[in-house]
Amino acid sequence: MRAIRIMSSAIFAAALASISAAAMATDYPAPKQGDWIAKDFKFHTGDVMPELRLHYTTIGEPTGQPILVLHGSGGSAASMLTPNFAGELYGPGQPFDAAKYYIIIPDGIGHGKSSKPSDGMKTTFPKYDYDDMVEAQHRLLTEGLGIKHVRLIIGNSMGGMHAWIWGEKYPAFMDVLVPMASQPSAMASRNWMLRRMMLETIRNDPDYNNGNYTTQPRMMKYAVTAFGIATGGGTLAYQMLAPTAAQADKMVDDRLAHASKADANDFIYQWDASHDYDAAPALDKIEATLLAINSADDEPNPPETGILERDIKRVKNGHIFLIPASTDTRGHLTTGSAKWYKQQLQDLLKTAPQRAM
Repeated sequence: MRAIRIMSSAIFAAALASISAAAMATDYPAPKQGDWIAKDFKFHTGDVMPELRLHYTTIGEPTGQPILVLHGSGGSAASMLTPNFAGELYGPGQPFDAAKYYIIIPDGIGHGKSSKPSDGMKTTFPKYDYDDMVEAQHRLLTEGLGIKHVRLIIGNSMGGMHAWIWGEKYPAFMDVLVPMASQPSAMASRNWMLRRMMLETIRNDPDYNNGNYTTQPRMMKYAVTAFGIATGGGTLAYQMLAPTAAQADKMVDDRLAHASKADANDFIYQWDASHDYDAAPALDKIEATLLAINSADDEPNPPETGILERDIKRVKNGHIFLIPASTDTRGHLTTGSAKWYKQQLQDLLKTAPQRAM
């Protein structure tokens, strides 16, 4: 059994100090959009869609080493093109330098420009789960793009859970796995309780009308805002940003004013897809070098439970990088900023073995 590597605050600070003070370039090739149709896609329920549209974004050229980037719940490829993420990773000299790598970012089933309930099927759209989403991603890469092996798969939040599944379902497909803001254990405890309550609030709004609404349910913005405050932002950061009731009220007002404009059926499907997630039983199937990146103030995945530290022991070459909590971190949202771990990714890609295709 190899040792588990959990970076302490001191080691983390030293790693950051080793990064050059000079700003890295953030310019990278313009993203390209594409669509591929998966024929006769069979869901875990047994339902079959004759044509499942899978939208994707690529950066770089197909001659580069492929890297798969996976977004979180309710997001899309655009979520992984922010200055805090893409601006730290895709440019010249950065960990996923697009001159060397071919970056592929799919819109998951039910998300972005991929097939989803709001395209017209509403609640007759097949119920999908994370296994379905990973299967669709695999078909996109292998059948749609002709890719048989990738250098690295990285995912954030839901994408992190997808990364765990990828390593188990297709263990020879990748050299490196980087699941972030996630853990392999079953969707349960407070994480699922809060998701369940958010979804129940929307479903029980009379405006929802069993998915046959004419306008978006009025209670949706309150449910989504409450869930967001409970599951992301960081305890220390909130205390710094809203130390008085007046400041806290302003934060709530601002969030309600800019609440998600997502379609309610799309939203419910996106979050309900996590219900049967449990990657823990098959961890011993993972062959890739794995670095799990979490933050110490991650609300849905609190490190004090010891779950990730326990489960990583079953991954042959698995390690943990824990970002220390501070007023600069944002809880579950911390991993959306690659500045916290870009050096670790750089080192990982230099040292992880290239596995045979």
